[in-house]
Amino acid sequence: MTQTTWKPHAQHGELSSKDRDHLPESAFAFPKQRKQPMTDASHVKNALARFDQVDDLSDAERDVAFENIKTAAKHFGVEIAETNWKDLGKKPHTKNPAHK
Repeated sequence: MTQTTWKPHAQHGELSSKDRDHLPESAFAFPKQRKQPMTDASHVKNALARFDQVDDLSDAERDVAFENIKTAAKHFGVEIAETNWKDLGKKPHTKNPAHK
């Protein structure tokens, strides 16, 4: 089983590029690429919605990223219907926050 690298970080709300630059790798869904920071529920939903937009990743890196998203989602009270990143985009699908 893949282990999460995500850890809660105190930064919340909008992140400027300067704020983002100061976040530790453990605050990101994709830590090595420093993509999709997850510092609150809104950022977790965004990371889930944009999961497939991060290119040039191995399946192992996607496994880690999905575990990070699930861990952050649990921490921030965000429900995720999928149990595997390969299920993203299939039914049942976690509601896209952009389609409220």
